[in-house]
Amino acid sequence: MSNHSSYWEKQHFFAADVIIIGSGIVGLNAALTIKLAQPKTSVMLLERGFLPAGASTKNAGFACFGSISELIEQEKVCGTDALHHLISKRWNGLLKLRALLNNESICYERHGGYELFKPTDDDLAHNCVLKLSHFNALIADIVDEKEVYSIANEQIDSFGFKGISTLLKNKLEAQIDPGRMMKALLSKVTALGVSVLNNCKVKKINDDANGIVIETEEGNFSCKKVVLSTNAFVSELLPAVQITPGRGQVLITKPIANLKIKGAFHYDKGFYYFRNVEDRVLLGGGRNLDFKAEETTAFGETDTVQHALLNLLKTVILPGTNFEIDQKWSGIMAFGDKLHPIIEEVRPNVFCAVRCNGMGIAIGSHTGQEVGELVLKSLIG
Repeated sequence: MSNHSSYWEKQHFFAADVIIIGSGIVGLNAALTIKLAQPKTSVMLLERGFLPAGASTKNAGFACFGSISELIEQEKVCGTDALHHLISKRWNGLLKLRALLNNESICYERHGGYELFKPTDDDLAHNCVLKLSHFNALIADIVDEKEVYSIANEQIDSFGFKGISTLLKNKLEAQIDPGRMMKALLSKVTALGVSVLNNCKVKKINDDANGIVIETEEGNFSCKKVVLSTNAFVSELLPAVQITPGRGQVLITKPIANLKIKGAFHYDKGFYYFRNVEDRVLLGGGRNLDFKAEETTAFGETDTVQHALLNLLKTVILPGTNFEIDQKWSGIMAFGDKLHPIIEEVRPNVFCAVRCNGMGIAIGSHTGQEVGELVLKSLIG
């Protein structure tokens, strides 16, 4: 124990039935699942940061389930049946999130999603257009809509874009406010009696005769079961778990008068993404410019990516419009060679729920629920 801990602190703050490491969207949903099913089970979350350290409060707030070019690439990886299952999890995850927190509390706005193509991308655009009917048919039973994806070239000028030859629309895509989402989730779990301790970095997870001992810089915590929902940071504690970190660099402009952009937009197979935040433009992406450099858990920006983001703003998104950058930041995601998350008991009493592949908003709720249900079965057993 920390030499600075009081008797009262040791009695009430350093033990729980279940300890969840990582207080992002997955960890909070795991805590909710466990407490709603077994209210007498004590649950605690340990968070390394002042706020969730990965991407839950740093993402762009896209409530999406895949642009056409992304779905084409994903279908190559996993096949049609598996992609159908994956899209179903994304869509139902968004429905679960909205039902749990309600649209107003997360600022859910369905303005549609759009994918942009330059003339140099005409071959890709042509292939995507050919696939519209295929993917509309594939997701029809999931979303209960027949014509979700369509050509929207007539809207190119209305958004003020320059140098765009093809525009595809997903009428069901929406956007949310990640900060409000996380505040609402935190309110839910704390109301159920879940403790959330911030600035508490875990150094090691040990087994002992009574369960699990978690070493932190603040002292040792004990529990019966532990869940790691630290996504890209999981390798620090479980090196065998196969994930690749991916840094997403993001910027947001100051307010722009008479902003024409409204909706969620994707470019270059989803490697760039932008949206309006009221009368501002939020833009992120560019990790495909140097995958190795962006395979990091270090926050920050690079000149290469920042130059590309600014160039995209000036030449395509806001041509001829004066703008100023208000903020820059980055978030850390986790990717892998498989598209589904890792949700499993990696060793007795130690569970993990990681690797959201950049789809944390869509699948985070389900991922947290699934690992929570695994823990519940283990507690009953």
